[in-house]
Amino acid sequence: MNKFLLATAAMAAAVAAFGATAEAADLGARPYYKQPAPVYAAPLYNWTGFYLGGHLGGVFADNNTFNGLALSDSSARFMGGVQAGYDWQLSPMWVIGLEGQYSWVGGHQLNAIFPGGYVYNNNQRGIASVTGRVGYTWGPGLIYVKGGYAYSDNNERVTLGGVAIPFALSDSHQNGWTVGAGAEYMFAPNWSAKVEYQYYDFGDSRFTGPAALVPFGSFHNDEHTVKAGINYRFNFANPMAARY
Repeated sequence: MNKFLLATAAMAAAVAAFGATAEAADLGARPYYKQPAPVYAAPLYNWTGFYLGGHLGGVFADNNTFNGLALSDSSARFMGGVQAGYDWQLSPMWVIGLEGQYSWVGGHQLNAIFPGGYVYNNNQRGIASVTGRVGYTWGPGLIYVKGGYAYSDNNERVTLGGVAIPFALSDSHQNGWTVGAGAEYMFAPNWSAKVEYQYYDFGDSRFTGPAALVPFGSFHNDEHTVKAGINYRFNFANPMAARY
């Protein structure tokens, strides 16, 4: 009996030793790979940063009257200009920014011929704005609304018999406000293109001199614009960062 128990114990020990040897040999034959830590990709697009660009488009004016006296106005004109600004991407979906813009306006002549031979002319040479904007983004695309201060670069005169005479207005109609909306698309590293509608309102103005023009009331100065532009973005937050 004792011999049988000893033989059984010896056989069990041999089986255990063989199993350990086989496991060690198997581990030696198969290299061990550690599971790599997960790598999280940076956002593919980031709108944060300064930008500088240019735009082209058209300006469209409403028909204005001086108390029933029709004005001759070139209602559709060409415009072109520059813009610069800064955007902050607050979250994956929201962007806010500030922008300054100046547009040269071509061929704008506002004329009014009054009884008595008085002629009023306004050559609007340019319009500018400083605006804030709020946008919704999905990767390379951005839609936004904007609003703020507007400026009109006017060159005005009144003539009588072809000779320029002094005049005065109740308001220079140079300072006003603007609102707009647009869409922008980041089509390459540091480059984006946009289309935009912007409305400018410079308020009402009326003559306070010469006396012969005072009874004709006021006129309203506003502009509708449509622009297409391109921006170069000095985007220090790695726009269009590569995914890993």
